[in-house]
Amino acid sequence: MTALLTISNVTTGYGPTIVNRDVSLTLDRHEIITILGPNGAGKSTLLRTIAGLVKPRAGTVTFDGETVTGQPPDVMAKRGVVLVPEGRKIFADMTVEENLRLGAYARTDAAAVEDDVKRMEAFFPILATKRRDKGGSLSGGQQQMLAIARGLMARPRVLLLDEPSLGLSPLLVKEIKAIILDIGKTFGASVLLVEQNAGLALSVASRGYLMQNGRIAISGPIAELRDMSLMRELYLGGITGQAS
Repeated sequence: MTALLTISNVTTGYGPTIVNRDVSLTLDRHEIITILGPNGAGKSTLLRTIAGLVKPRAGTVTFDGETVTGQPPDVMAKRGVVLVPEGRKIFADMTVEENLRLGAYARTDAAAVEDDVKRMEAFFPILATKRRDKGGSLSGGQQQMLAIARGLMARPRVLLLDEPSLGLSPLLVKEIKAIILDIGKTFGASVLLVEQNAGLALSVASRGYLMQNGRIAISGPIAELRDMSLMRELYLGGITGQAS
């Protein structure tokens, strides 16, 4: 079976600085994979490249059998590749409901959008109770749920999640874990997860990639990654941490 998303020998950067070097990975339909690595490894830049926010200097991005290298983010979102960015990036002065609707800005199926607002409020019950509240009034965990729900409003086929557990308590990390595991079953989307919380990442993904200095250092099924010395070295035995 052809992979849903394929990154082949991609190199990206900003100005004179190269961030990703010759990176390759695949994501299959209905799969959750993770990219792990320390700060500065190039993980977020890779997601931004896939989403169309950064144009690669070399290599190709293929989605559902078509080459989409360098296509802008609005085109990628319409195709079904949606980024939930690090730091949530919700609109603090807009209500929860308005933030949700912004996730469907490119859609023209008004009745279906209304249905999806209700689906998000059913999937994230806290958002239903807060629907008239300003986004900036939500807690960190609630804002992360809103950011994920806003991404799902675009009806993605691939959801790119950038550090969804950042700054959250262990209890909230467990909630985010349950949400990630349910995304495929409930919404039919594949998930590419970037995380520094290795416990969370390794507990939800089927395969993983470890990045160092902009390159893929090791990759494989999660069970194999857990046993690799480089993983143990980088995470000091913490790879079964908070979300195990």
